[in-house]
Amino acid sequence: MKKVAIRTAIGLIVFAAVIVLFNALYTVNYNNYVIVQQFGKIVDIKDSPGLYLKVPFIQNTTSIYYGNRIYDIPTSDVITKDKKSMIADDYVIWRVTNAKKYYQSLGAQPARAEERIEAAVYNATKNTISSMTQDEVIAARGDNLTSIITTESNSDISDYGIEVLTAEIKALDLPDDNKSAVYERMISERNNIAAGYTAQGSAAAQKIKNETDKQVTVTKANAEKQAEVIIAEGEAEYMRILSDAYNDESKADFYNYTRSLDALKESLNGKDKTIMLDKNSELAKILYGSY
Repeated sequence: MKKVAIRTAIGLIVFAAVIVLFNALYTVNYNNYVIVQQFGKIVDIKDSPGLYLKVPFIQNTTSIYYGNRIYDIPTSDVITKDKKSMIADDYVIWRVTNAKKYYQSLGAQPARAEERIEAAVYNATKNTISSMTQDEVIAARGDNLTSIITTESNSDISDYGIEVLTAEIKALDLPDDNKSAVYERMISERNNIAAGYTAQGSAAAQKIKNETDKQVTVTKANAEKQAEVIIAEGEAEYMRILSDAYNDESKADFYNYTRSLDALKESLNGKDKTIMLDKNSELAKILYGSY
């Protein structure tokens, strides 16, 4: 009986030791904080992965993930500076940066953190867009608008131990009843721009055409002038040669002789080959050998 009692006691001691050891050990996983509390007060915070000891039954632990989280915020209506309604659809990437503040203010509950983030991002989006006209909002879409909203969102949630890494508008649309009017205005503006470009192009084309016509007219006039000069010079040369021919009696006779032959040749064209000549004509002299 004594042996059984001893074995039972040893078993109870081992069992108790296991329970105590189990309650004395805790693990810190990667990308996690572990808050150690004693009587509801934070006494330690661990953030390096590993196995740690705590006072069993007196101290308890709470694990908080501090890696990046993504949260899709519901769509919301916002009004621009020029009183145009728009629909913003945001998403955020956030993380815990201060475990103590996060635990004390939100109780380590991500849902409560996302409620605060949603309110902060909505206010930042509304304030940012309300300070711009619709055209300015459209022009600022992308990194510029994201940077402004992210900065303003963080200013509202810094006391909660969380940080918004990015608050981005993934879709920025118009209400259905405003789309047609806005699209028509945009089409009209684009048509006006296109008409302006067309008018500028037509004016430039007309200017080029006028310059070309002017150059053609000037070139043609110069060519005609040069042609007249060449013709006049040719006629003058012709008259000079002709004058030289008639100034020399032998050249004048030869010239008259060749002219008479040309005239005779022309007169013999056609079917009728008979010609009537005066005996004193130049042709008769040629035919009778008077030359």
